[in-house]
Amino acid sequence: MAKLVTPLSPQDVAYYRENGYLLYHHQLFSEEKFARLHAIFEEHLAQKGSKLSDELDVPHFRDPRLLDFLLSDEVLDLVEPIIGPDIFLWASHFICKDPYTGRTTPWHEDSAYWNGRVNNYEKIITVWLALDRSNDENGCMRVIPGSHNNGFSEYEKVDSATNTFGSQIKNLDDSRAVSFVLEPGECSLHDSRIMHGANANTSQYRRCGYTMRYMSADTKIIPERNVGHKLWLARGKDRTGNSYVNA
Repeated sequence: MAKLVTPLSPQDVAYYRENGYLLYHHQLFSEEKFARLHAIFEEHLAQKGSKLSDELDVPHFRDPRLLDFLLSDEVLDLVEPIIGPDIFLWASHFICKDPYTGRTTPWHEDSAYWNGRVNNYEKIITVWLALDRSNDENGCMRVIPGSHNNGFSEYEKVDSATNTFGSQIKNLDDSRAVSFVLEPGECSLHDSRIMHGANANTSQYRRCGYTMRYMSADTKIIPERNVGHKLWLARGKDRTGNSYVNA
C-alpha cells in the first residue's frame, strides 16, 4: 500500500526551526491503521486500573503492537527532516483528558523533566497524534512560539490533584499562546524545549492524544539516570554507543 504521508516542505522545516513547533493537518496513518491504533488505546484505557486516564506512560514497553506505529515510516518520515537520519525512539505516552474532569497540564518544557538524563536537548522531537478531536474547549495543547531556545525555566509548585505535574513555569505570559487545534488522525510536532501546557477539559468531549518522542542518535543517554528505560533504534545508525532493545 502506498504511503499517505504528505512530506514536510523546506518551508515547514524552516517554520519548525524558528517557532519550535509545526501543525500537520494531514492524516498521519491510513484509515485502517489509525483505527487499529485507536482500538489499542481503548484497550489500555479499559485496563488502566487505578491509574488516571492521563497516566498511561510508555505503553509500548508493555505492548509491542505499538512499535508498528512508533517505528513506522509514516512517523519517521516527518521526524527525519528535522532531527536527521539517525533516530531512536525515546518514549511514548497516551494522554487522555476525560470529559469535565481532565486535569490541567501546567506550563512546562519537556526538557526540564529530562534534565540530566541526556547530554543535549537540541534534537528531540515529539509527535502528538490526535486520537480524538482536540480544541480549546476540551483542553488542547498550547505553546509559546519561539520559546525553545533555552528549555530550563524557573519552576514553582502546583497542586498535583488538579494538574498532571506538580510544578509549572513561573511568571509565564501566555498572551502569545497558540492552540493546537487538530482533527482525529492529524498531529503536531514540537521541540522538547518549547514552553507548552493545556487547560483542563471542561467540555463533554474526551481529548486523547498519543505522544511519540524521538531523539537524534547522536544524543547520548546517561545510563545511571535511565535505569530500566528502553530505547529502540528507529532509523539509521547509533552515533554515541547507546544500548537498544532492537540492536
